[in-house]
Amino acid sequence: MGLKLITAPATEPITLLEAKDHLKITETAEDALIAIWIEVARDYCERYQNRAYITQTWELALDEWPENEIISIPKPPLQSVTSIKYYDTAGKETEFPKTDYEVDTYSQPGRISPGYGKSWPSTILRPMNGIIIKFVTGYTGAVPERVKQAIKVLVGHLHENRESVDIKELKEVPFAVHSLLGLDKIGI
Repeated sequence: MGLKLITAPATEPITLLEAKDHLKITETAEDALIAIWIEVARDYCERYQNRAYITQTWELALDEWPENEIISIPKPPLQSVTSIKYYDTAGKETEFPKTDYEVDTYSQPGRISPGYGKSWPSTILRPMNGIIIKFVTGYTGAVPERVKQAIKVLVGHLHENRESVDIKELKEVPFAVHSLLGLDKIGI
């Protein structure tokens, strides 16, 4: 299984102003740096939870169709499946018709299965990445407040620990970040 980011989030879960308020910073000298910390913190938190917070597009590559017929889509919450394409041993691309599969956006992680009375193709696939599923994921509404708070705490940690002079002085990610995120962590 391989994952590839196609379209990154257009915004971040917290604004520069929210981060600066949390840091108690009023001047603008470090705005660019704080913006980077917000992105880094969001990325860390998403990876820790195995989730996506802001709408983004990904591709999932599989080597074969699942035996139980259900494909679990990582990085919940799943918004939609854009396409399912598969490639035969000659590299010929075929798109699996949307009318032949069901998408479960209710479950987390989201799932795809063949429609009633349907099955996945029996075509012999190329040995690697024979199936490419393009999907859109991320919250459609507001990002949960505990996630936003974890991002603020991590931004504060990055602000306070900009560099480590000695490896013994390296500070770990604050316990609060993992505590806030652990409640909705997806095990994949």
